Parts: sequence; C-alpha cells; structure tokens
Amino acid sequence: MREECKHFQSRTYASGEVARFCILDLAPEAPWRCPDDCPSYERRLADAGWVHGSLVEPAIEDEPDVPAGEDVAELLENAEEIVNEVAPDALAEARARDAREAARQSRRGRWPRRRGR
Repeated sequence: MREECKHFQSRTYASGEVARFCILDLAPEAPWRCPDDCPSYERRLADAGWVHGSLVEPAIEDEPDVPAGEDVAELLENAEEIVNEVAPDALAEARARDAREAARQSRRGRWPRRRGR
C-alpha cells in the first residue's frame, strides 16, 4: 500500500492487529498493494518532510502465497462478501444483547431522587 497517499488509512486494535486500507476502496489487493495506475492517488501533503518516530505502525505482513492461477483480488473479494453476509446478523445480535442489558439495568430500578431533600 502507498502509505503516503491521502486515501490510505490504518487502524490498530487493542489486540495489536493492524488494518490497512484505502478509504475509497480502490485497492483490491489491500493491504499488500495499490494499483500501479490508481487514478485517485494523491500524495498526503501533511506528512511531507516529516520524520516518523518509534510510534510508526509495524511493517505490513508478508503477502500470502497464492496458488498459480488464483486471482488475489477475487480471493479477497470473496472474503469480503462472506464478512458482509455475516455483519447484519452480528450487528442485530449485538443490538439485541445491548437492549437486554439496558432492560435489565432499568428493572433493577432506582427510585427517582427527590429534589430539595
């Protein structure tokens, strides 16, 4: 990935895992590489000439071995489709859990505080 592109983003999660991606979703082989002729590539100007210290993200992991004839973009697209199919159910499950927790908290009940006493 071209980390100097203004459309590049990365996020580091509590587990230490790092997600690197193009916010325009124009890098089908992310996180390993951007298209050589990306029409939306723009150098990030805010970073120009800066020296990065020790807080710079870890290096991108090695590209996986893909059997000959296997299209990496197609493989990643299939993986994205699987995640997109599961996401609505996972979100609904999380919302239902949150609603149950909120209901349980409200049932514990707290008497309203009286003002002035």
